[in-house]
Amino acid sequence: MQGMHVDRVRAISNAILEGLGKVYVGKRVVLRKLLAASLANGHVLFEDYPGLGKTLLAKLYARITGCHWSRVQFTPDLMPADILGTRVWRMQDSRFVLEKGPIFTNVLLADEINRSPPKTQAGLLEAMEERQVTIEGETHKLSPPFFVIATQNPIEMEGTYPLPEAQMDRFLLKLNMGYVETLAQESLIMKRRIYWKQDDPSGLIQPVANDATFRSMQKFIEERIYVDDKIIDYISQIIRETRRHPVVEVGASPRGGLSLLKVARAHAAITGRGFVTPDDVKMFVHDAIGHRVMMKMEYVLEGSFSVEAVLNEILEQIEVPKEFIGKR
Repeated sequence: MQGMHVDRVRAISNAILEGLGKVYVGKRVVLRKLLAASLANGHVLFEDYPGLGKTLLAKLYARITGCHWSRVQFTPDLMPADILGTRVWRMQDSRFVLEKGPIFTNVLLADEINRSPPKTQAGLLEAMEERQVTIEGETHKLSPPFFVIATQNPIEMEGTYPLPEAQMDRFLLKLNMGYVETLAQESLIMKRRIYWKQDDPSGLIQPVANDATFRSMQKFIEERIYVDDKIIDYISQIIRETRRHPVVEVGASPRGGLSLLKVARAHAAITGRGFVTPDDVKMFVHDAIGHRVMMKMEYVLEGSFSVEAVLNEILEQIEVPKEFIGKR
């Protein structure tokens, strides 16, 4: 962390966002949220329609941060050992040796994660929570930074296995890409494709950091970004209100509150502040809490309420702290 400062975090973050923006066409806020989540040492789940650039963005992000990355295409016949690795007999040494799987990396792209059965999905749980894997009774630590960028398609349910709540809770944020907003952006996608002369432009992007720098940024955020007690109480109120709302069956867990706190601190650093504001918190409420809240079935069937509407109602009811201590 030597030499790391909030202004340097902002400068590197801006370079990452600018580099992504030269290739990826879409909502800049999605790029910002992905960066904040990874700096908060959290995992991200992209859920949206096919063809919106989920996989491309994950590949671009892994490359521009300078981290080692690997990709796993999840399929119905994928086994946990295909991700974690296994011991194989090496004839020349007359012993078993560990053949490490693709999970031994910094950024793991889990493409179409819901196409594999629960047994395979569960193989990721230990790695996502504890940054380690256990293979045949032996525990192996994963090198930091380590985070998972997963994608899934919400409209094609045949041949898929919905992620269990335990695994959904492991993701810091659940994001949606959305369609591009303007005609100019729609045309720009095709113009860039003609210029690149290839469907995958990730090889054209140059890293602006490396894994050591990225880890230093994460440590700086964890140790130096200040959070006032009033901001912590504000987050706690939001979490507790999700459990009290009459249409909610299961509210957000304490892990949800910690996730919201971590990603708010990361966003403060990205913007060049050494302290968290209520706006940092509100920006991520839907993405950090929405997938942790379960509605009562009768309201789901009626369609009269949505998780988004519940969270909007909670944010309107809770008074935003107007006086809090900020430190640079």
